[in-house]
Amino acid sequence: MEGLEDLVVELILSKVDPTDAASFACVNRRFMVWASDDNLWRRFCSLDLDLKAPIDPLGSPCPSFKIAYKVWHESFGMYPWSLVKRTKRCWAVIETWLAANFPEVSNTLRKGASEREIKEAEEKLGIRLPPPTRLLYRFHDGQDLKFLETKDAATLGLIGGYWFYSQVANVYLLPLAQVVLDTKKFAERRFASQSKCVIVASSFYDRKLFFLNCCSGHLYVGTRKLFVDGDMIPCVPQLLVKCEGVEAHDAMLLWLEEHGRRLRDGVIGIREEWDLRIICQFPETPPACSTAVTNGVQVRASALFIPEKSSPTDEIDDKCCFAYSIRMSLLSDGLILDGMYHSSCQLQSRHWIIRAGDAVVGDVKGEAVIGKYPLLAPNKGEFVYQSCSTIPSLTGSIEGSFTFVPGRITSPKGRLFEVEVASFPLEVPGYIF
Repeated sequence: MEGLEDLVVELILSKVDPTDAASFACVNRRFMVWASDDNLWRRFCSLDLDLKAPIDPLGSPCPSFKIAYKVWHESFGMYPWSLVKRTKRCWAVIETWLAANFPEVSNTLRKGASEREIKEAEEKLGIRLPPPTRLLYRFHDGQDLKFLETKDAATLGLIGGYWFYSQVANVYLLPLAQVVLDTKKFAERRFASQSKCVIVASSFYDRKLFFLNCCSGHLYVGTRKLFVDGDMIPCVPQLLVKCEGVEAHDAMLLWLEEHGRRLRDGVIGIREEWDLRIICQFPETPPACSTAVTNGVQVRASALFIPEKSSPTDEIDDKCCFAYSIRMSLLSDGLILDGMYHSSCQLQSRHWIIRAGDAVVGDVKGEAVIGKYPLLAPNKGEFVYQSCSTIPSLTGSIEGSFTFVPGRITSPKGRLFEVEVASFPLEVPGYIF
């Protein structure tokens, strides 16, 4: 070992983990120097903690990456290190996306809570949070709710939301102090099903509440009957939840991991409307979002399950409520109809076929969409609108068509033509946001 060339040692160290590097340093003084090289610990900090600079958990600078790694390890020594790394990666994905796309939301994230602050909250609530959730709060103590007092109150939720008609949902992550207040207030209703639950996320405007069961580790969202009998449904696949062991992950961690994945992969994104920006939960990619192009007119469509307007465990006609978003545009080549080019077209009417399972439960025809007759032109962007539908089952679909006229309704340049709206699914998903 003493005769090993430096390049060989560097190659060996590039294959080891921090524990092996520490053991390597115990061989002799020469090996200790090699294993203390800060470039090695820079790599460990990057891989394990996504650190670009040597900082401690509070963001303060450290003298070296090796010391930074040691400080992090000591600060989170009461948790399995694999869970610490996983939780840090979860937040890193979200933070990276926010920094690049929505820094206003990033600015609302609070610094991490201390172990003492977490224990104080647990004592006030009379529960103990699952380790993965405790770690999530160690990195960020929810969002600073001061933004609720500003004009941005409906837009800066970390989870985001949707709107249709007068319904507005924008979900934000609660700080521990608000978790305590909201949970105690809701506990006054004395619903037995929530005795071990705490409210961890909530929507501005329309009340949409997310509950973490601190015993089972499952995450729930309230239904239409939440304030009547405490009814709620899981919003993470329950078979995925594992609260014990080294590889523990409760539903709260799984939920935020899935949210980060959807942001990173472009499944959801930012929607701008009325000079507002919001993380919009309407899917933007297939199979949840359908796309069809007819004569140069493109229509994209997707739907969302709305739990706070649904009673999925009841056998009723309006069992499940789904909001849907329609995005229509005229592509850059314009409208080509019967071999003729047209620079614009205007919507006249709509036709929807709504299914619950395989059964047709709605065949709707009417003029306009939400009272509007959108005029489309190349490079004008999408005309977007939201509406909703209720069905008596957990799954279904919507398909249909729009009738357009070339030019304008008041000055048609050709015959009426149909534009396809490809079928898009209505379904209660495994993950609900």
